[in-house]
Amino acid sequence: MNWRRFCRRRGADVDLAQEIDLYLAEEIDENIARGMSSDEARRQAYLKFGSPQRVRESVWQQNTVTLIDSAWRDLKYAARTLSRSPEFTLVAVLVMALGIGANIALFTVVRCVLLNPLPYRDPSQLVSLFEHSRDQKEVNPYFPVAAGSFAIWQSSAAGAAKLAMVSPWQQYNVSAEGGKLPEQVDAAWCSWNFFPTLGVAPAMGRVFTADDDRPGAEAAVILSGSFWKRRYSGDPAVVGKKIWLDAKPYTVIGVMPSSFVYSSSFGGNTVQVWTAAGHEAPPWQMRTFRDHEFLVIARLLPGTTLAGLVSQLGAAQKQIKADHLAPGVHDAVSGRTMLDDSVQGYKTSLYALLAATGCLLLIACLNVASLLVARSAARSKELAIREALGGGRVRLLVERLTESLLLSAAGGALGLLLAWGALAWLVRARVTMNRVETIHIDGVVVAAAVGAILLCALFSGLIAAAGRDGKQILASLQESSRAHHTGRARAGLRRVLLVLEVSLTVVLLVGAGLLLKSYERLRNTDLGVPEDNVLTMHLSLPEARYKEPVEQVAFLERLIERVRSLPGVQAAGLVTAAPGQGWGGDHMVSVVEHPPLPKGEGFGLMVRGAEPGYFAAIQIPLVHGRIFTSDERLTRAHVALISQSAAQLCFPGEDPIGRHLNDSSVGEVYEVVGVVGDTRWSISQPVHPTIYKPIYGNDYSVATIVIRSARNVETLAMPVQKLIGEMDPDLPVSNVMTLRETIGKSTIDSRFDSILVLAFAMIALLLAAVGLYGVLAYLVTQRTGEIGIRIALGAQREQVLRLMLLDGLRPALLGLILGLGAGAAVVRLIRSMLYETEPLDPAVFFSVTATLLLVAGLACLVPALRAAKLDPVQALKTK
Repeated sequence: MNWRRFCRRRGADVDLAQEIDLYLAEEIDENIARGMSSDEARRQAYLKFGSPQRVRESVWQQNTVTLIDSAWRDLKYAARTLSRSPEFTLVAVLVMALGIGANIALFTVVRCVLLNPLPYRDPSQLVSLFEHSRDQKEVNPYFPVAAGSFAIWQSSAAGAAKLAMVSPWQQYNVSAEGGKLPEQVDAAWCSWNFFPTLGVAPAMGRVFTADDDRPGAEAAVILSGSFWKRRYSGDPAVVGKKIWLDAKPYTVIGVMPSSFVYSSSFGGNTVQVWTAAGHEAPPWQMRTFRDHEFLVIARLLPGTTLAGLVSQLGAAQKQIKADHLAPGVHDAVSGRTMLDDSVQGYKTSLYALLAATGCLLLIACLNVASLLVARSAARSKELAIREALGGGRVRLLVERLTESLLLSAAGGALGLLLAWGALAWLVRARVTMNRVETIHIDGVVVAAAVGAILLCALFSGLIAAAGRDGKQILASLQESSRAHHTGRARAGLRRVLLVLEVSLTVVLLVGAGLLLKSYERLRNTDLGVPEDNVLTMHLSLPEARYKEPVEQVAFLERLIERVRSLPGVQAAGLVTAAPGQGWGGDHMVSVVEHPPLPKGEGFGLMVRGAEPGYFAAIQIPLVHGRIFTSDERLTRAHVALISQSAAQLCFPGEDPIGRHLNDSSVGEVYEVVGVVGDTRWSISQPVHPTIYKPIYGNDYSVATIVIRSARNVETLAMPVQKLIGEMDPDLPVSNVMTLRETIGKSTIDSRFDSILVLAFAMIALLLAAVGLYGVLAYLVTQRTGEIGIRIALGAQREQVLRLMLLDGLRPALLGLILGLGAGAAVVRLIRSMLYETEPLDPAVFFSVTATLLLVAGLACLVPALRAAKLDPVQALKTK
């Protein structure tokens, strides 16, 4: 078979027809020249040549691939058949589009975020290492690393792995220049070998060297590709120039590729500038074993395994603990691959969403199969006649599968468009999600979409075809509503499909209900302070411009006094981190008046620096004692407030007022002057014992302004920023948001998951309702004569209504029972996604049951009422 001739067979047929006509014309002319009449000459020419049509058909068949030709005919026939039922076609295509589109979108996210390797050299050899304590089994065993431990790990791992460290939670103030406003950017300190360990080269310039990574070296900075384009308009000349960070000059030595993003379970994907850790960190911090400021990555050398490296470094860390029996020093090491560390916070939720879309796709296939069964029932006589006239069962099956394929292909094409739009929305909505920048549709995703289309076509088409067998030809030809087997068999198949559809819908409803209840409980969690009409904004005073503590205190005091004088401000105060805004650091303390604790032990308290007016502004209640006074600052700032939980932890059964806490982290003693209410550092985390120190001292150069107003507190954002600009034009303000916006930001993952699963469940519930309605409407149509006879013989219309409702609700009830059982088994897998909500929450299961029964009852009521209102005479005449 010549493919070129196959593709050009229509043109070849036209050429052949012309050639045949020319040959016959010449033969006729020769016959006439021999003395024959015109008619006889034509007859003799055709007798000599044969049938032109048969010759053309023979050549056509020689140039034809039978399989392709047959498939093309089937496609055209299926398209014509479906075009005669546009409503059916539209519904089936939309159902398939929803199922396939949702599946492809989540498959793309899971593949790009969870499964694709990291964009580094030999990513399978990259691991993340952490510290932890063996005696704290309940605590997350993945804790940041102290720089002192890292130095010893490097020596211990020589020959087994190359280690580098990074601190991805730093920030810098970028000074105003070239007409651009000052801004605060996320930054990272890293060891000089961080980029070589990852195997990443800069797009321009160079990376750090060992000379850059030491105190006293010239300050150097590497820019991220996105920051370089946004701030410096992609100007290559920026490399080698100086920029001002925290009021100090830094030389730009390189620009990373736009595709480079570092991410971990502790963040890092928003980092815009990179500086050398040895140059930036204080010398004490590079030597300490107690301040856990860094994350450690390692590239395994040939022959080294993660377990072997963890064991080797664990022995070194155990020795560090033995040599430094101080609070905060850990005695064990843990590790996981860099990919696992990067996506750890998203695995469960993304796999749960993918499972939800899988359920939705299966429901869509069952729904379309049910529609095809109903369509097959409407065409039963047509199909029976074709089969009786010699149409092969395989041939008819292929035609029905072709119809299913066309529906699935159209739905898949529309689904790909929906998936593309959904992914574009996701990338914009979840910019802080790790690896979100890698999400895109590629050839593998398109291939998966084609595979899903084929599977859906086979699944739906074969199920629809299973409702008919070769023994039903005569029954279909004799079919009546009074007694026939095939109609009831098809109704039985649709019932089975409906039971499966309802059970899957119930599983989705249970999952959506649990996630929604979890989100509501999370959103309504008490932070410990009133959340309405509170505005917060963050600033950081650069040490280069505010060198002395007295200068820092003077600026902050003058600033907060001017903020309080603004119209509309009820109260304002300063704190290092407001409730809901993150951890903010912790210190180990001991009670001076108590017997000394064993070496290395103490109470871990979260630390906040606060200004006296902060507690009134945020409305943290004073439980006992007093608040700081304005005189307790600088050298007189050795007083502290503690939270109620800290008082219970450090002073059980005692009055803490007048007692003293020894902060071993800074080597200072603080007198407790008051006890205040507990607050949460994160909406999803329990209350943690907290100590508050005066912000006007204790070396605090960062502050969050907290402003309370009677109403419309957002309108104060611009006046406050303008005021700060007047005081220091080069000082940027960041994280300007209300307290409710802060909470909303921290609950975005829970909200996103619950809304998506709820949307899938609502779509599934709608499809199930349509399926219930369709099945009962079909049964009413099939049993019109029977219902007419029942009414004619005296059956009450209420009895008919009850009979039909029970007939329709029976598959819904069976599906509900199966779905509740499956849901109870499946939801245990999403336990980690639930906040203060049990997987077997009775209220959720009751709500799902009530909702399903209500929707099922409404879906069945319309056809049941139609059956009850039948005119028996008209029904019997019709049938």
